[in-house]
Amino acid sequence: MNLDEMLAASGITGGAAATNNNVKSGFVTLIGRPNVGKSTLMNKMIGQKIAITSNKPQTTRNRIQTVFTDERGQIVFVDTPGIHKAKNKLGEYMVGTAVKAIGDVDVVCWLVEPTTFIGENEQHIIKRLKSVKSPIILVINKIDTIQKEEILPVIEKYRKEIDFVEIVPVSAKSGKNVDELIDTIFKYLSYGPMFYDEDTITDQPERQIVAELIREKALYVLNEEIPHGIAVVIDSMKTRKSKQSKKIITDIEATIICERDSHKGIIIGKGGQMLKRIGSDARYEIERHLDTKVNLQLWVKVKKEWRDSDLLIKNFGYDKKKDKE
Repeated sequence: MNLDEMLAASGITGGAAATNNNVKSGFVTLIGRPNVGKSTLMNKMIGQKIAITSNKPQTTRNRIQTVFTDERGQIVFVDTPGIHKAKNKLGEYMVGTAVKAIGDVDVVCWLVEPTTFIGENEQHIIKRLKSVKSPIILVINKIDTIQKEEILPVIEKYRKEIDFVEIVPVSAKSGKNVDELIDTIFKYLSYGPMFYDEDTITDQPERQIVAELIREKALYVLNEEIPHGIAVVIDSMKTRKSKQSKKIITDIEATIICERDSHKGIIIGKGGQMLKRIGSDARYEIERHLDTKVNLQLWVKVKKEWRDSDLLIKNFGYDKKKDKE
């Protein structure tokens, strides 16, 4: 029995695309514990990298909106930080952002990994979801990491916890069943006008996207204990035309904030090699995003215990008041 037959036998479908000419629209949040693949899935669905990804938990810190538009209508995806036990004020901000998003949307997509073990974070999310009135779709991510016959036990385990309107197994990494998930989401959206122009991809300012791309590259290369304690601030970002080639160049000056003097030394590296690597990797991604040549200058500053400072959290782009708007 193949995967499709197994799912059909369980009464689980991937949904069907809208077949009429009416336009649907709505807000859809992606929730789940840290590092379950929310940002990777969102990027895959809209076909463009907006949210940063890494193999380290709690990569996403802000509520990020991206927009998917086709002939059926428009889905505004809300990617959120992973729901976890907060250890500082930044963590509290992140969890608060994720929890608030659950109650503000038309459809909730809960991402889980393909395992029958329901851990503490999942139990915490289940308690939150039991009071949600919006349709809830269970998205079992990372199905490329298991055998097909291992999916059904996972489905049965989660079905006992919540009455999901749909259960859709996907692989955000490979794209398997991602189109089916989009079809399913459209089933549960209402008919109505679109919220954004057809060519809108995200509501995130360019500066914020650039800052996050730099932070992503730092996450990939730095030691485990450092990434959670860094932030990136764009000091200046200007465009100019090259006198020689006449091409557009974007000059960016950015600062990587860390919490300890010892971390600053690691980020800079021997002879500045680590900072150069971060800058080189980030420059490549930023040039792809902006479609211009980029001149990137990076600095490193220490702001001790900034994750427990309301003022510094706000200054570094994590604004509770703004998120509530």
